[in-house]
Amino acid sequence: MLKFLSKVKIEFNALDTRTAACMEFLAQCNARTAKESNPSCQLLVKRRTDSHPPQISVTFVNGVEEVFDATSTPAQTIRKMILEKGLQLETEQMFREAGEKWPVIIPEEELHQSFPGTKPRKAEEKKQ
Repeated sequence: MLKFLSKVKIEFNALDTRTAACMEFLAQCNARTAKESNPSCQLLVKRRTDSHPPQISVTFVNGVEEVFDATSTPAQTIRKMILEKGLQLETEQMFREAGEKWPVIIPEEELHQSFPGTKPRKAEEKKQ
């Protein structure tokens, strides 16, 4: 997950009862495998003393920053969204390295072409 990020900032009040997602996400970021995936990713923890709601801010390697409300978003959901965005970034990078334009524009006439598809196997053919 960290390989797609350049910075992670976790803000929470330790006395707040809504910090579960922050603590879980912090544990995931501190895991050995996560740190090894991107040692240059900055992990900042800001312990607050006010009533500001817990939040997690992530900056992707392309500079885009996203802020998540950790009171209403579970850590696994945040992780899943980061991985999905990361896969999109990898795809974009592959196209750019291959000299292709991004985003890929599919001509309108190709969208309406029929597709023959694949022929489904019969149950007898699968057994062989």
